[in-house]
Amino acid sequence: MTVLQLAALAVVAIAGTVTVFVREPLRQTVVAGFLGLALAILFLVFGAPDVALSQIVVATVAVPVMVLLALAKLREEER
Repeated sequence: MTVLQLAALAVVAIAGTVTVFVREPLRQTVVAGFLGLALAILFLVFGAPDVALSQIVVATVAVPVMVLLALAKLREEER
């Protein structure tokens, strides 16, 4: 295993841990987006560029946008 692969694994582990420990939903969404990006980089480093592109689209863009829209709708209904 190369140094780049180990570094990518470490970043994913740290980002995953931070995602779990963040309690505010808005911040957790942003951190989860960074986790998705870190996973995409991990897939790219391990030689799966097609999976990395899918990961970028889904976990880094689509899911955080949907969660942010849902949070905005909930806050709107609270008022």
